[in-house]
Amino acid sequence: MKLNSLHAVAAVATSFLASIVTAHAQTPSRLDKIKAEQTISIGSPTSSLPFAFMDGNQKMVGYSIEICQRVTDIIKSSLAVPKVDIRYVPVTSATRLQLLANGTIDLECGNTTNTAERHQFVDFAPTTFVAKVVLLGKKDSKLDMNDVQAFKGKTVTSLSGGLNLAVIQKINAEQKLGMSVVPVKDAPESFLSVKTSRAAATVADDGMAYALVATSGAPDDYVIGTKALVVAPYGIVIPKDDLRFKKAVDAAIVSLIKSGEVAKIYDKYFNAPVPPHGINLKYPMSAELKKALANPTDSPDPKAYE
Repeated sequence: MKLNSLHAVAAVATSFLASIVTAHAQTPSRLDKIKAEQTISIGSPTSSLPFAFMDGNQKMVGYSIEICQRVTDIIKSSLAVPKVDIRYVPVTSATRLQLLANGTIDLECGNTTNTAERHQFVDFAPTTFVAKVVLLGKKDSKLDMNDVQAFKGKTVTSLSGGLNLAVIQKINAEQKLGMSVVPVKDAPESFLSVKTSRAAATVADDGMAYALVATSGAPDDYVIGTKALVVAPYGIVIPKDDLRFKKAVDAAIVSLIKSGEVAKIYDKYFNAPVPPHGINLKYPMSAELKKALANPTDSPDPKAYE
């Protein structure tokens, strides 16, 4: 898309957001807080490469982080304030939704799966990534990462408080596999459990799995499953029942999708060297994500992305 076209899209988005900001102004919203304080608090993990992580200068970067930075810029323009500073708040899969609900953060920007259950407590912006939940293990284990039955009686790990943990716990119970499912706090810990053979596999989203293997120092030692245990749409997480704020965030993200900016950010973090080690994940955009970007939706239904 030409630069003039990008400017036109941004102008339309800003104009639309300005109307949202002024409409129903009597209804309390995070927009009012952001305008008054000229600060937005973004919760994010710090080691979820390529979505949200620290670069070599201890600066927050990543696919989700950059999308949220662009959203902040658009909201700043619509609020007609000279600046909106970003305050980053570290979160984990176990704390992110609670910190959003209690007002500590205004947005959660990482790799959070949009599920129907979570819609009881938070809202989601239009989907910006579609993951496949897969098994990741060591090649020398000789275990089939596409066959969950191969893990009968074995130990597997997954992030505490995340969808992946619930998925593998459900499979374990329904298929009577007798696995020991161990919750861990973050992606590096989950991978370390596999690397040290304390676990036969970790259950991870494929984007994260590729990042963990690519940065392991010995990528040929690991196998990533290709068969999805479940399809998982990711979205920026928004406080529940703040309609003005959700409309503003949604409009900003849709404008970034339609202008092609989200696709460019995707290539920056999935198909080019990323800091701090210059690793290229070489992970082309999936058909599921292309479909989601062609028709933006905040649906939690996995079937909407198949």
